[in-house]
Amino acid sequence: MSWYHWEGADLLLRVRVQPRASCDEFAEALGDQLKVRITAPPVEGKANSHLIRFLAKTFGVPKAQVLLEAGANSRNKQFRITAPRVLPPSVASP
Repeated sequence: MSWYHWEGADLLLRVRVQPRASCDEFAEALGDQLKVRITAPPVEGKANSHLIRFLAKTFGVPKAQVLLEAGANSRNKQFRITAPRVLPPSVASP
């Protein structure tokens, strides 16, 4: 799938964020992005912080291992997850 790829032990994810959703969840793939729904509003960095916590919990890593590499002020974002311990079913092993 083109919305993620591996760089050694790091997982790079390209996501399209939908803020103010009813629950936090992964949705469908949209071309080269994965749609992620989060409950946080898109104000004052709340959505980014919430999304980092959601990704850290989902991939079984501390928040410090989830890095926002691009898209801090956009719905389109790229994250680097350093050495994820848990992989959701939609992400295959390297």
